Amino acid sequence: MKRIKESDPKFVEIENALKRSFLSGLDGDQLLYKQFLTSVSIHLRAFFKKRLFQLPDEIEDLVQETLLAVHNQRHTFKRDQVITSWVYAIARYKMIDLFRARSIKEALNDPLDDEMEIFAHSETDMFEAKRDLHVLLSGLPERQRLPIVHVKIEGLTVEQTAKLTGMTPSAIKVGIHRGLKALASQLRK
Repeated sequence: MKRIKESDPKFVEIENALKRSFLSGLDGDQLLYKQFLTSVSIHLRAFFKKRLFQLPDEIEDLVQETLLAVHNQRHTFKRDQVITSWVYAIARYKMIDLFRARSIKEALNDPLDDEMEIFAHSETDMFEAKRDLHVLLSGLPERQRLPIVHVKIEGLTVEQTAKLTGMTPSAIKVGIHRGLKALASQLRK
């Protein structure tokens, strides 16, 4: 498949159409903003499919997370920027977040209780380790603490945790990622 370059008339056409609908959306035209989100989601799906062919189940989540980030960060867009570059930069960050989360998940694949038992020298050590973990987790906001407790410690799936907490699966994944990042930061201090 041939890659479209910025000098290609097709790229210019896509860029102009996306930018026009995005800027109109920023100016209050909800219909054109919806059209922008629909169009950009098609491009994002193709972007992620090309790069994540081994992880097809993650593609739709990444598309939705990227669209949400684009929406939440729309105020940072400068009108003279290339819209596709701005959107794809956000998409790349979301993909990197996925890779980080997956590597953390693989490192913590088993529930934490099992890992603590391996390193515990006695019942007292295991109790202290669990207490320390509880203290660390208590410092996290509920939207980060609950996903970590249910998925990483209790071993529930993301979907089970989403149903249990009333959060979306994407919010569960984000909560785990941000919570583990916050825990790592606490431990470094």
